[in-house]
Amino acid sequence: MTSDPRSVAVAATDGMLHFELALACEVFGSAPAALPGPWYDLRVCGRHAVRAGRFLLEPDSGLDELARSATVIVPALADAGEDPPADLVEAVRAAHEAGARVASLCTGAFVLAAAGLLDGLRATTHWAHAELLAARHPRVEVDPDVLYVDNGSVLTSAGKAAAMDLCLHLVRRDHGSAIANVVARRLVVPPHRAGGQAQFVTTPVPDQDGHPLAALFPWVLRRLDQPLTVGDLARQANMSSRHLTRHFRSATGTTPLQWLLMQRIRRAQELLETTDDTIDTVASAAGLGTATTLRRHFQRALGVPPDAYRRTFRAPAPTFTSSTSPP
Repeated sequence: MTSDPRSVAVAATDGMLHFELALACEVFGSAPAALPGPWYDLRVCGRHAVRAGRFLLEPDSGLDELARSATVIVPALADAGEDPPADLVEAVRAAHEAGARVASLCTGAFVLAAAGLLDGLRATTHWAHAELLAARHPRVEVDPDVLYVDNGSVLTSAGKAAAMDLCLHLVRRDHGSAIANVVARRLVVPPHRAGGQAQFVTTPVPDQDGHPLAALFPWVLRRLDQPLTVGDLARQANMSSRHLTRHFRSATGTTPLQWLLMQRIRRAQELLETTDDTIDTVASAAGLGTATTLRRHFQRALGVPPDAYRRTFRAPAPTFTSSTSPP
């Protein structure tokens, strides 16, 4: 594998959907202005000029470049009913065997499954193709109800907006939440949606001026350190608790208290990444009360305790944020 951990290869082949292909190039190919160190070194790789939707694309390198990349992104296939190209499957398999982190967007999961990368793992794809993926690859535990699944070196996402969520999740893993938020703001998308959130979400964060909850979200985010109840939120939104819960489910796919808890955990993540505050101080600032409460919810939501999470993001030699200049 390449010695450069910043290298990202987008695997391109005829019949890929241009939306997922383009968003991967946009996220990993455009460095944010606030970046303190180097960004990704992006290459689009394919066997020859490929057609993605209405566009004809000339790749930077051949598919053999995947095996020399640290991260490989496999965009969506236009026709999941057909077997993915054998050369693409083999190149993705070889890349993973060489140590690459491999992520599929939407029906790109069919490529990973054909390469054997998803055997015995939980994975997802667009809900409309989940049944086919499960039938074709019975050794894969297909979950059609989530936005994305992170298995460490193998990741899968649902379609369209969920593909963006997964790309931002990778940025967050590599660079931390502050930089991921900068990228999200530039793209005018929500900075973070948890992978376990349901695919059937009309809109993750209401941004219409006329939406009943449009003013409530920023009001809550400014008061995460304060005790808040469903009744408090309902009074601020000028509606009953019952109507608040209904609007919350329609807008976010979850309940007011579940949403509030996730915002507090995300606030704790940011503080753990960017400050030297004690765990007790972080817990208080995030509205989680005590270090014990923070540890319990943090471990349940993210799979690691806050102390370990901080060590990961405050390590002396992070993977992507060296002081060298970008290429």
